[in-house]
Amino acid sequence: MNQLRTLFGRSVPFALGFSFLIGATGMSHAACQLQSPGGQIKHVVNIVFDNVHLRRDDPNVPSDLEQMPNLLNFLVNNGTISGNHHTPLISHTADDIVTGLTGVYGDRQGIPVANSYGFFRNDGSVGISSSFLYWTANGADGKPEMIDENGKTAPAPWVPYTRAGCDVGAYSVANIEFESLPADIRTVYGIGSPQDLAVSAALALPNTAANQPARQAPNTDWLGIAIHCSVGSSLCGGSNGKPDLLPDEPGPAYTGFNALFGNINVAPAICQGASSAACDSSGNVKDIDGNVIADVYGHPGFPNTFDPTAAQSLGYAATMLEKGIPVIYVYIADAHDQNPLPLDPTTNKPINSHAFGPGEAGYVAQLKAYDDAFGKFFARLAADGITKDNTLFTVTPDENDHFVGSQPQPVGCNGVTVPCTYSAASEITTFLNRLLLTQRNNTAPYTVHNDDAPVMYITGNPAPTAAVTRTMEHDLDALIATNPITGNPDKLSLFLADQAEMKLLHMITSDPARTATLTMFGNDNYFFQNDFNNATVPCTQSPPCLSVPAAPASTFAWNHGDVQQQITRTWFGIVGPGVKPLGRFDAVFSDHTDVRPTVMALLGLKDDYVHDGRVLAEWIDPHALPDGIRDRQENYVELATIFKQLNAPLGSVGRNSLVYANRSITGDDATYTRYLNTIAGIISERDNLAATIKTALDNAAFANQPIGEGTEDGLGHRANALIDRVEDLANQDRDDDDHHRHFGE
Repeated sequence: MNQLRTLFGRSVPFALGFSFLIGATGMSHAACQLQSPGGQIKHVVNIVFDNVHLRRDDPNVPSDLEQMPNLLNFLVNNGTISGNHHTPLISHTADDIVTGLTGVYGDRQGIPVANSYGFFRNDGSVGISSSFLYWTANGADGKPEMIDENGKTAPAPWVPYTRAGCDVGAYSVANIEFESLPADIRTVYGIGSPQDLAVSAALALPNTAANQPARQAPNTDWLGIAIHCSVGSSLCGGSNGKPDLLPDEPGPAYTGFNALFGNINVAPAICQGASSAACDSSGNVKDIDGNVIADVYGHPGFPNTFDPTAAQSLGYAATMLEKGIPVIYVYIADAHDQNPLPLDPTTNKPINSHAFGPGEAGYVAQLKAYDDAFGKFFARLAADGITKDNTLFTVTPDENDHFVGSQPQPVGCNGVTVPCTYSAASEITTFLNRLLLTQRNNTAPYTVHNDDAPVMYITGNPAPTAAVTRTMEHDLDALIATNPITGNPDKLSLFLADQAEMKLLHMITSDPARTATLTMFGNDNYFFQNDFNNATVPCTQSPPCLSVPAAPASTFAWNHGDVQQQITRTWFGIVGPGVKPLGRFDAVFSDHTDVRPTVMALLGLKDDYVHDGRVLAEWIDPHALPDGIRDRQENYVELATIFKQLNAPLGSVGRNSLVYANRSITGDDATYTRYLNTIAGIISERDNLAATIKTALDNAAFANQPIGEGTEDGLGHRANALIDRVEDLANQDRDDDDHHRHFGE
């Protein structure tokens, strides 16, 4: 299902992109100093997908990547692709993308609850904020949107490149370009600036059908596209450039850098002197098929749905690369939803589109279009001299999604030769507040982050041991429903995480106001939200508390955000100089935090902070490894492997602690008190040990300090002892079948 940039609800479909770091072709960029061994890497391309699957959702239907052989074969034949790669928690677009961009979990970059989050005001009421704002914006709570562990704006991911003299292009990737208007215009240009006044005037036009194109135009001009330039870059030096201010950036003061924001400023810069394949005669960027990229009303620029097709994202990426921008980040929507969005003929507004099930004709057709786009993209880059021999390509989806729907018909359909159809293809819309009222007589006021894994903020910000909190936890655990698709009885809560467990899972930021009361990791067939219009109406009365629109009216059929393996286990592919050609290689556990340090190590660059991830040294040729890893590679790999099981949310400690926490939270108060005392010690020990290990790993990768055998043995022994201890706690009275089913062990 498409990701959504919205506030506690669904309004605007949103997709992730592909990022590539590459070298210049149409224009030389000698100032860009990537430090890969032998200087082989001249370009970097990072691609982020939304919900594109390596594995099959239906055993008879080829997977998304199997239906995109131009991409799959490129990765398998030239590099490494792993299906043992994982998301953070909660597994959702904003958190997943930013974790991959930075190499740190949400507790250090501000948005572990995504795609929106709540915060407690001083009076105990709850406000909401979108997780999608420009990097330096403040959230609705007045604190930095991207708040780090020190309460400042987290380090920006483009900085190592621009400091090295490399311009960085971005297309539809979370929070490194404008996400919301007029908020982001005001963050960068200022309240009352000419840009703010013009944008605000257009957005304030009466909401009529005739005004929709004009109301849309500011979004098309300003959202989703940016170039962050190095000092002295001519690309951002004209009147369209704007100082790229990062006052909280660690290291030397980040001064003298400019940026271009929005297609309105980027297109004139990259279309100047461009080929007819890249831009039309009016200076509008074309997609990879040769069509001008425009919104649904035909206005050239960003499509504005944050749901770009492969042809759009790859076309813009190719034009940036051909202009000589050596580092590119792009996002591409999934192919599970009808795209582009159709217009309502009455209101002239885009409307949510039909959600496809695996093997449906529209789904197969869109994947074929994606495959064609990648074929054209790779051919165009090769003609420009941009190949696997001089370019580092990384490809990751934000998360996997779980399809919710009926059995496909006809039996045995494969989608490619025999299309599949579905009588129901929709997540089950579930009104949590009315279920609590009906089944548990619980009317405690709260705000919920709508999701498969709803995050709850109980009004008044009660303590974990408060009666209202404990009652809510027991009541959530007791909720049941009859699945309207299968007719089977379902328990709705799989795991509950209190504030202590959320801290262990890296879901608590440095802003205490953003700390939720609890998270319910739910049944992945259900999407939980509140019914505000009928809050006092029990589920025995109309409207129903559970609903599934009949196909093809359904718009959301792919659920995410939860802990189930189908959602959290995704994939990561990498190709380029220094990368071993391992093909499909699932032997190594990794997650999104590992992408950033691995890329930095291959490029010979470094961040001004310690990553939560580690360099995937097993995937890198020995000659391309940093000296501090190559000199003691066995020690590094052994310690890094243990570290991931200690610190990753989907590692051993994360998974087993969730089992232990849920059993304790749903137990009696005496059990819960013992748990709080125990888990506090575990968190403290884990955090201290993880900090020591990740510093040692980062120093090996970026400070030429190899890990000695004594260090590896000592830290590894302590980590294994803690891993075993938490596993023992989880194994007490554990239902092994239930555990294996949820986590896929």
